[in-house]
Amino acid sequence: MSETTNRQVSSAIIYGIEDRPPFKEAFFAALQHLLAIFVAIITPPLIIAGALNLDLETTGFLVSMALFASGVSTFIQCRRVGPIGTGLLCIQGTSFSFIGPIISTGLAGGLPLIFGVCMAGSVVEMLISRILKYAKKIITPLVSGIVVTLIGMSLVKVGITACGGGVIAKENGTFGSFENLGLALLVLVLIIFFNRSNNKYLRMSSIVIGLVVGYVVAYFMGMIDFSSVQSYSGVNIPVPFKYGLAFSWSSFIAVGLIYMITAIEAYGDITANSMISGEPVEGERFIKRASGGILADGFNSFLAGAFNSFPNSVFAQNNGMIQLTGVASRYVGYYIAAFLVILGLFPAVGLVFSLMPEPVLGGATLLMFGTVAAAGIRIIASQNINRKATLVIALSFSLGLSVEFIPEILNSCSDTIKNIFSSGITTGGLTAIVSNVLIHVKE
Repeated sequence: MSETTNRQVSSAIIYGIEDRPPFKEAFFAALQHLLAIFVAIITPPLIIAGALNLDLETTGFLVSMALFASGVSTFIQCRRVGPIGTGLLCIQGTSFSFIGPIISTGLAGGLPLIFGVCMAGSVVEMLISRILKYAKKIITPLVSGIVVTLIGMSLVKVGITACGGGVIAKENGTFGSFENLGLALLVLVLIIFFNRSNNKYLRMSSIVIGLVVGYVVAYFMGMIDFSSVQSYSGVNIPVPFKYGLAFSWSSFIAVGLIYMITAIEAYGDITANSMISGEPVEGERFIKRASGGILADGFNSFLAGAFNSFPNSVFAQNNGMIQLTGVASRYVGYYIAAFLVILGLFPAVGLVFSLMPEPVLGGATLLMFGTVAAAGIRIIASQNINRKATLVIALSFSLGLSVEFIPEILNSCSDTIKNIFSSGITTGGLTAIVSNVLIHVKE
């Protein structure tokens, strides 16, 4: 970034990373960030719990722990503990990228296997943070774009299943009913409507508004039963390893691949955050900051697994919030972290959201997952699509989507091979990495 651009960005920032805004301004800025991330943090545990058919109490606890883990992770990123963290206003939350492999892992071995594999896989990202310059040569933007697109495409299936009513609706014969699809459509239309608004606050709150309206309508339709919850009182005390731990190599490979991609995504997000905050995006200081941020990404995911939550990653949407508010102070991150921890400690928050009907969640996630796929396409489109790139893209999508559409193709393979390659994300991602290295085309 040129000195002129750096000066222009710095002049747009009201509070730099080391400034301490007054309480009122810091509190309001933190509240806006919270609004932008809250739904994104609680959605993955809700989707995973729905796919694994977990009970209300477990679902509520997983939502609470997702908020708690995100609060602790955000504090570490903003504070920078030793070499761990960026020292920027860098927010972390539950990652969407892992949903597909986690559901597959959960169906194979339940929550113990999920948490065991996620903790073991986090070491992959921590190692990449130490060899960043070499990893970037293998996991290129083209590879990242292909994997991100496959993540979005694979998750659309999860989103549309939720729109139809989810696993329970399939069991009781109401899947795809007019009520379920109508409710999902209502939420989807509301989100699009408010997202198109010129009012920045309505635009930022579009997903929250859509979910709240959908929740209320579902209640009046008789789809929510508050009496099924025994108690909303008390405090959720985080209990490390509450569900135990297990391990499987096939699940580890699938999750480890996503950690590799997440590391490179985190590098891009930290670069954007530094640029928006008026900080350098090259040189020794920046590399130290980026390495610390990716190390924190992996360490925080390990910590999340220990506290019964799912992998965390840097949230890109908060970069836009910094630009919007002009507040880049990392001290605002402490307020956000405190909000998240407090919300996570009170079970009422998790329990209320655990009662959310699948179609309400599906209406929101269908659009969110489509956005993930669109982001991947945008990364691919930003590259030079020559003959080699075309071959890599074609091969990766062909093999990745083949096992996603027709999983029976692997029926004659061993259980280990089946578990590794049954995920379109894993198959397509590994194909992208290998083919990108091996294919050489002379133009």
